[in-house]
Amino acid sequence: MIRYIKIFVVFAVLGLMSGCSVHYSATGASIEPEAKTVNVRFIENRAPINNPTLSQKMTQKLRDKITSQTRLTLVPETEGKADYEFRATITGYSFSNAAVTDVDKPTQSRLTVTVNVTFIKRIGDKKGFTQSFSRSAEFDARRTANSVENQLLDDPLIPGITDDIFNRAFANW
Repeated sequence: MIRYIKIFVVFAVLGLMSGCSVHYSATGASIEPEAKTVNVRFIENRAPINNPTLSQKMTQKLRDKITSQTRLTLVPETEGKADYEFRATITGYSFSNAAVTDVDKPTQSRLTVTVNVTFIKRIGDKKGFTQSFSRSAEFDARRTANSVENQLLDDPLIPGITDDIFNRAFANW
């Protein structure tokens, strides 16, 4: 009798394993099987206040993230139409007070960066998007904006925005 139960359990487990399948990705990226190329156009800076290195840093960070976490090949803008395309513009770059004491003196300041992104899909369901992505980082108001600006851009602002763009385009959540 025990022998029959063991045989039944073995066949039941085999049946379950062959009937169900789950596909996992290390990055969580969901890309159409026929997609091969991506174009990340240079991100223009049209914000009223301008950091001269922000466009280049953000463009390169997004390109690096896509090429390191997907199987897509980056193609230049001059090579025709890629399967996926990113067009983006930095539309906001501002400093503001984040926290004020009871004597109207700022204790925390905030740097906010906003990027408007258009994602074009030329294959698959062709459901792209146009969306604004924004991130902020706070710093001690006693420090000057120039002394913290590049540090805040390098971490957490640019990585955070590029993660948000990547997840919106490729994550299947």
